[in-house]
Amino acid sequence: MERLKGKVAVVTGSAQGMGFAIAQGLWQDGAKIVITDINQDAIESSVAKAREAGAEVMGIRMDVTDKAQVQSMVEEVVSKWGSLDVLVNNAGGALFTPHILDEIEEKHWDLVVNVNLKGSFLCCQQVIPVMVKNGGGTIINISALAAHWRASLAGVQYTAAKAGVEGLTRQLAYDWGKNRIRVNAVAPTVTMTGDRVGALWEQKGDAERERILNQIPLRRLSEPSEIAATVVFLASDESSYITGICLDVSGGRYLR
Repeated sequence: MERLKGKVAVVTGSAQGMGFAIAQGLWQDGAKIVITDINQDAIESSVAKAREAGAEVMGIRMDVTDKAQVQSMVEEVVSKWGSLDVLVNNAGGALFTPHILDEIEEKHWDLVVNVNLKGSFLCCQQVIPVMVKNGGGTIINISALAAHWRASLAGVQYTAAKAGVEGLTRQLAYDWGKNRIRVNAVAPTVTMTGDRVGALWEQKGDAERERILNQIPLRRLSEPSEIAATVVFLASDESSYITGICLDVSGGRYLR
């Protein structure tokens, strides 16, 4: 199935972890993929893997908190492929900052808020004019269950940043729906996506891990591929009348 055939999709922070899984899901459904990340070595490795799998892919090193770099990325993509149809704002996370309040320094707050929230804003700001010109597009912001509940492995800087991402999502959906631009968010719970998450999960100990799993009706953590599948759905025409929502992918952990 190629629901995204002919579409050009940018995924930020996609050289590894959940971002790469999302990029993979999009190219498997037919999209041309732009892998962006701050880590050049990881970009080169991921682009090679994508090409080996048959993807049409380009890799661009980019710091999402730098407006000039974001603008340059958009210009490069449009110059090469003539369009930019899907934006996935995945760059972010707790970024190895402390989760205990009295250990959180101003630099930790600034880093997490800037990458997660400012980065999403800057990418949307640069991409939306291209989508307007092309007659529409789709933006998916990666939020977190922590944005509207609480975090298990991160601090207040993370919950606040992700809450901002959800506010950004709703407002952009309202403002740009008239231009056939849909903006949605995806909110995973703990997903085993990298060394940091794995280490923090192990630090919890058997009893604490069991307590967390018992809060999840499906009794397990999510896989990156499950987050990717949700993003692909929201990027495709199968979700053509969905905008302004935050879709929890949490195994039922947060039931309102």
